[in-house]
Amino acid sequence: NAGTEADVYISVYGERGDTGSRQLLRSQKSKKFLKGQTDIFALEAVHLGCLYKIVIGHNGLGSGNGWFLDKVVIKDPITDLDYTFLCHRWLDQGQDDGNIARELPVTDASMFPGRQELELKREKTWAAEKWKFQKGITLQFYNRVTRGFICLYPDSRVDALGDKKNRYGKVFPMWMYA
Repeated sequence: NAGTEADVYISVYGERGDTGSRQLLRSQKSKKFLKGQTDIFALEAVHLGCLYKIVIGHNGLGSGNGWFLDKVVIKDPITDLDYTFLCHRWLDQGQDDGNIARELPVTDASMFPGRQELELKREKTWAAEKWKFQKGITLQFYNRVTRGFICLYPDSRVDALGDKKNRYGKVFPMWMYA
């Protein structure tokens, strides 16, 4: 029951204006807005520049009009950029917060200068640090207040008392120069 038979409308907003409310009529699929289905629509509009939000919703009519929307991706044919608008919520008067329309900001990396570089650094950092989160690993943090080690054990126990004589804990001196 995550699809809808209601009429779905979208407004796309960019730095040069908006499309106004447009009904999504012809999908490339024979039956549109079905559960688990990706629908593709062509929307004619003047070039809006960089997109920053959409408003998407439906008219609430028809049986089974509630709709669970995962995300909307808009491909700009001029710049070849993809703009992603994450929703992952119900547009349903009887579900979630009862709204049948949502305003969704862009979450596309192209809108944020340096975002791709930051994402690459994040991936490299995670690759170097992910061993800490493998099964069976005990994490220890040094607490300067208690001068002891706080341990997070694999079985979800936490020793927050700060054992000063933990045989696995060692504090390494560190010098920083500016």
